[in-house]
Amino acid sequence: MTRLSLLRTSACAAALLFAIPGHAQTTVSGVKYEEAAVLAGSKLQLNGAGTRYKGPFKVYTAGLYLPKKAGTPEDALGVPGAKRMSVTMLREIDASELGKLFVRGVEDNMDRAAMSKLIPGLMRMSQIFTDHKKLQAGDQFTLDWVPGTGTIVSVRGVQQGEPFKEPEFFNALMRIWLGPVPADWKLKDSLLGKQA
Repeated sequence: MTRLSLLRTSACAAALLFAIPGHAQTTVSGVKYEEAAVLAGSKLQLNGAGTRYKGPFKVYTAGLYLPKKAGTPEDALGVPGAKRMSVTMLREIDASELGKLFVRGVEDNMDRAAMSKLIPGLMRMSQIFTDHKKLQAGDQFTLDWVPGTGTIVSVRGVQQGEPFKEPEFFNALMRIWLGPVPADWKLKDSLLGKQA
């Protein structure tokens, strides 16, 4: 191979390399969600992402990461392994109000007996958000399920206290978005990978 053809081959290889994006992303209301994430050594994929509306206003975006794709709430809640719900605020919100809405969202999607077992955890979850007072546009929080550890709540990238040990706790929170009375029906469909 001549030096000229070697240079041409190298140039073509470099052009191809730069033409292939390093990683895929989904953008929702200006917020980028990576197509893959790693949580506690487990590789997760973005199942779906969407925007939570309150009337005409965009409140936040949410992305659901699972070990494998799930098209129904039952599949999403039942799939074994690590899971993540990532939420990014699109407007300023009173964080204590958000905490109360989460408790109400769990209450709307569970029977009373099952809910009563989770009250201590829900009170602590509500307190986490109350302590933050306000969440600004661009602030992010994650709800992570790590088998053997529990549910880890992180706000602005910082873990908030000890994990919630009850295995039912993470799925109870997921029902806020995926349950029979979801916070936002269109967001539920988006998280389950159904595009409008």
